[in-house]
Amino acid sequence: MRKAALLLVLLVGLVAAGCGGSSNEGTVTEPETQTESTAAGGTSECTDAEVPTAREDGGATEPNERLDPEKTYDLVVETNCGTFTITLDQAVAPATAASLVALSKDGFFDSTIFHRIVPGFVIQGGDPTQTGSGGPGYKTVDVPPSDAAYTKGVVAMAKSGAEAPGTSGSQFFVVTGDDVGLPPEYAVVGTVTSGLDVVELIGTQGDPATEQPTRPIVVESVTVEEQ
Repeated sequence: MRKAALLLVLLVGLVAAGCGGSSNEGTVTEPETQTESTAAGGTSECTDAEVPTAREDGGATEPNERLDPEKTYDLVVETNCGTFTITLDQAVAPATAASLVALSKDGFFDSTIFHRIVPGFVIQGGDPTQTGSGGPGYKTVDVPPSDAAYTKGVVAMAKSGAEAPGTSGSQFFVVTGDDVGLPPEYAVVGTVTSGLDVVELIGTQGDPATEQPTRPIVVESVTVEEQ
């Protein structure tokens, strides 16, 4: 019964998760039982950075081709807290993976911020407007499997509560909790395969009450590596 009640609360929260704006990409909502496992303020391991100039919403072109299924694609994310690598999962999210590679190659994510940091839950970025409502100007859909698990290091895509499961723009989140108990609503695009300690460090740089970063966490660049 407790599990069913928790799921009901979570689904209600998802419906109200939209943040406004033209793209309304929204945000992933945490279960009410989520614990605050780290304190706000973080450590001194991140270098000081200025908030980059916000850019306009949209403007990107959706790729019309999928990635080479014989290759592995990594996104190398450089931040002022260090570097981590996301290995994309084409089998689960082929359309979203192709979109993220195209956006990365176009420099879409460069000089953006992690605009939402919830200690022990997720870090969220990918919005050029820095407001939590921006995106590339198009959507992809990769419905996650019914057994999708949102555990530490999993990378998935944010959406508004009104959007269908698996809908994605450019905003992504990395899970920092061991298992945050989300339903299979968010396209699972990959996992952090290197630099999980950097992700965990970034995860300490947020205020649990406001879910806002306590200092600018800047994505300096995202580059694509193919193998």
